[in-house]
Amino acid sequence: MKLKPPSITGFNQRPRRTTATEATKPFRLAKYFSVSSFAVLLVSSVLLSGFIAHRARDVLLHKSAEYANLVVENLNEQVFYQFTLPSLITDGEIRLSREDQHGRLDRAVRNTIAGFSIEKVEIYNAGGILTYSTEPEPLGGKGALGQAFERAIQGESTSSLEGDDHSFLGFEWPGGTRKLITTMPMWVEKPDSWKRGRVLGAYVITQDVSSDYDAIRNFQLIIVLSFVVFFGVLFATMLFIARRAETILASRAEERKKLEEHLHQTERLAALGEMIAGVSHEIRNPLGIIRSTAELLHGRTDNERQKKLSGIIVQEATRLNNIVTEFLDFARPKTPKKVPCRIEDIINRNLAVLESELRQLGIQVEKDYHSGNGEMPADPDLLYRALVNLLHNAMQAMPEGGRLLVRTGLVMTNSRGEPHLEIRIEDSGGGIPPEVQKKIFNPFFTTREKGTGLGLAIVQSIIDSLDGMIRVESDGRAGTAFIIRLPLAQPELYL
Repeated sequence: MKLKPPSITGFNQRPRRTTATEATKPFRLAKYFSVSSFAVLLVSSVLLSGFIAHRARDVLLHKSAEYANLVVENLNEQVFYQFTLPSLITDGEIRLSREDQHGRLDRAVRNTIAGFSIEKVEIYNAGGILTYSTEPEPLGGKGALGQAFERAIQGESTSSLEGDDHSFLGFEWPGGTRKLITTMPMWVEKPDSWKRGRVLGAYVITQDVSSDYDAIRNFQLIIVLSFVVFFGVLFATMLFIARRAETILASRAEERKKLEEHLHQTERLAALGEMIAGVSHEIRNPLGIIRSTAELLHGRTDNERQKKLSGIIVQEATRLNNIVTEFLDFARPKTPKKVPCRIEDIINRNLAVLESELRQLGIQVEKDYHSGNGEMPADPDLLYRALVNLLHNAMQAMPEGGRLLVRTGLVMTNSRGEPHLEIRIEDSGGGIPPEVQKKIFNPFFTTREKGTGLGLAIVQSIIDSLDGMIRVESDGRAGTAFIIRLPLAQPELYL
């Protein structure tokens, strides 16, 4: 037994009333969810800010090390040309114990680092002995540089961070100093060459990065406070919405009443449609008598004026009969009687009937059939009527002639591999604007002076009854295509 649609009287049954407590339960859950979300997002923002600050500190150290390397590159050149070479030329040897040589080196170093954020510069010879420092400290002692000095002698530079570590979960607490120590080789400059000469010792550059760490800490604090403000506003908004929703529930009963009244109005309109269908059916009988009588008078009279009047009566009666037929088709759609049929045979029958009219309008018909010779279960009469409407619309869009393409083929419409038959009717007319395309299948919508606006609504009803779909394609400037897709196997529901 086939499944039947539920009776409309089921909508008139009185549903169980929902109490105020039951109605507000979802919003209590929303409040709980908003509080929990606020806590989770706050913790996440703290962790995220810690991660961002950690990455920022890594970038800071990397950039500071590169900065020190550039300073040493310039410093080595200035020391070599302003101190080493002049000292060798004038004195024949390097002795920093002499005040004139020490002063010459000190001037070269301080002039070079002037304007750079360098706290201290130390120079060690190849034996690891401190030979110069910008700070007043004893010279001549062996420095405890360890691995950093060994790597500098090998021509490599290293950087390390020294200072108090006051951090928790990525947060730096105020206070303490942070210094970046960079150890780089000291080499002999080769004029007009990018290559370095023999390594003579090592430079040790000290940079105070405490202020940079303070700036990162302040930035991290701004991030956390911004997140707190943002999520606080979001939390307050969610609470406001929840409370507002609880207030709206009080008006639900009135809205439900209005919906029921709207449903009753829909039922009354349906009954009115049935009445119109009955009246239209009753009109057809006297209308047929009027048309046949006018045709009889038209054939028997020789008076031209009477022939003209009787012809007008026949023409208008025929038009009125077509309108009544459209009303009946829309008000009382027929149940499809599915039999095996070939869609190309139905299309050819349509084109044969319209052949003379197409020739008069100068419309060239192109057929492109690719559906094979198979048959599909459908109602050939309903399909014939649907295609007639679409072909008439295409002809009306080309009053000065044009090209009419009718194409069929098999397409895959879903992932289950079920093929559908596609019918494409395309004209070269003026096109349909996008705003009209949205309403084109609505009942009683038409852009023509004459017409009921039911043609495409009836077509859609027929295609829906065959479990198919129809859509329109047009760029709004030139050309319109109607695409119909029908399943090759019509689905049936059984108990």
